[in-house]
Amino acid sequence: MSWHGNEALHYMNYLEKLNWRYAAKQMDGKKIPKEKLDRILEAIQLAPTSLGLQPFEVLVLDSEEARKKLVPEGNNQPQVLQSSCLLVFAVYRKIDETYVDSYINQIAETRGEPPESLAGFRKSILSSVQGRTLESCQEWSARQAYIAFGFGLAAAALEEVDATPMEGFKPEKVDEIFELGSKNLKSVVMLALGYRNADKDPLAKKKKVRKPKERFFHFL
Repeated sequence: MSWHGNEALHYMNYLEKLNWRYAAKQMDGKKIPKEKLDRILEAIQLAPTSLGLQPFEVLVLDSEEARKKLVPEGNNQPQVLQSSCLLVFAVYRKIDETYVDSYINQIAETRGEPPESLAGFRKSILSSVQGRTLESCQEWSARQAYIAFGFGLAAAALEEVDATPMEGFKPEKVDEIFELGSKNLKSVVMLALGYRNADKDPLAKKKKVRKPKERFFHFL
């Protein structure tokens, strides 16, 4: 794909976009154009994960009806309803041999390689996931989900879509509402996507606060 004129300039100014973004506390309910949402979701899909395993899935709550269910479980945070859509990142409760084999077969099919040639990689994956406790495996999966979560935040900024990270919710209730347990899933973090309401959000016009570089980066 080639970029020309304003498109190239748009993608080169990513630091400007990252300075523009903040965690909006009030949104205006405006819908995100489908093409922008599709690109944000693709960025999340393209995020790297350990072993390439992608041990999580993402619920895209695009309808108001779906988001309404989460208002009390999201501690009544206004972004739940004011957002254009709400992403729920949910990790696998357990990664079993069937899932690993499915992944190996996907690699083989995508790259045109015989599954037998991936036997060593399969063994390595199984050793990694089966050598962990259930709790440890879920924590590891959550770290992978957060990498993709970060990709979503950055992609949203490039698209000039506001994105609000949300950990203040009741995971067990969200899991119950969407029957995630029966799907071997467990919610870990949410991301509200939409557009800021600058008139009602007191943070919209405030300067971004970050540690100075000399206190943040340590060159050794």
